[in-house]
Amino acid sequence: MSTVQAGILAVVPRLARYLVFSLTPSSEPRAALLRLGDHADGEYTVIGIGQSTVLALGRTIEGLRVFPCYSGAGIDVPSTPGALWCWLRGEDRGELTHRTRLIARTVSPAFQLEKVIDAFQYGPSLDLTGYEDGTENPTGKQAYAVAVLQKSGEGLDGSSFVAVQQWVHDLTRFESMSGLEQDHTIGRRKSDNQEIHDAPMSGHVKRTAQETFEPPAFVVRRSMPWADETGEGLVFVAFGESFRPFEALLRRMVGADDCIADALFTFTRPISGNYFWCPPMHKGKLDLRALAL
Repeated sequence: MSTVQAGILAVVPRLARYLVFSLTPSSEPRAALLRLGDHADGEYTVIGIGQSTVLALGRTIEGLRVFPCYSGAGIDVPSTPGALWCWLRGEDRGELTHRTRLIARTVSPAFQLEKVIDAFQYGPSLDLTGYEDGTENPTGKQAYAVAVLQKSGEGLDGSSFVAVQQWVHDLTRFESMSGLEQDHTIGRRKSDNQEIHDAPMSGHVKRTAQETFEPPAFVVRRSMPWADETGEGLVFVAFGESFRPFEALLRRMVGADDCIADALFTFTRPISGNYFWCPPMHKGKLDLRALAL
């Protein structure tokens, strides 16, 4: 039986590395994906495949598409499509580096490595602002139901769709706010992580209360902080059995329906946006039958 890549439902690791690849011109991705399937265990190496790769194979995955652009008042949410995504999970940065090199060799020359982001766990799963991330994440059976495609047929059952964004924080701006302003921006108190019920409607928690959508817009978040010489922020990662919940959340964040923008945009902005399909596992290997591989 096909099963989900285990890393999708596991807790976030201490360290992670995100790889985004493009397809090289006139490339044939078939052999490269088959080779990659021998190295990806779905637990420590989670794989996502982009729309351009699926189309290059002459196939379609229902529900997979290119990340859309969004705009609000003074807000731009970009789309930066990728052909292949690898989420490397681990405990040792040196080991992640060597795994990166192995994967890059494995998928060459069909795929070219375009982006590497190193991420890490901060305290008890905190964002760099100091607020807890993923407080209302579904767990257990609910997480499986939210994140994993079911009753869709061989090669699809056990798969998942993932939205990935790199957000850049202006921590200097955030730290210039009073404690109350910070709490109202997030919609929770930093001191005890409790939701502030009378926070402004722009508070992030109010904007993205998943149960308030019709139908509900639950996703399984596996976000992690990042920091390097260019800045710092959050790699936002959300898994779902479709992209509908994520798009509902993002539309509300940019104020598409009520012109109230999420207060997060006062100190942070996304600089990338990707959609990928994460194939299931079958007999310990990536199940690529939906791609006729």
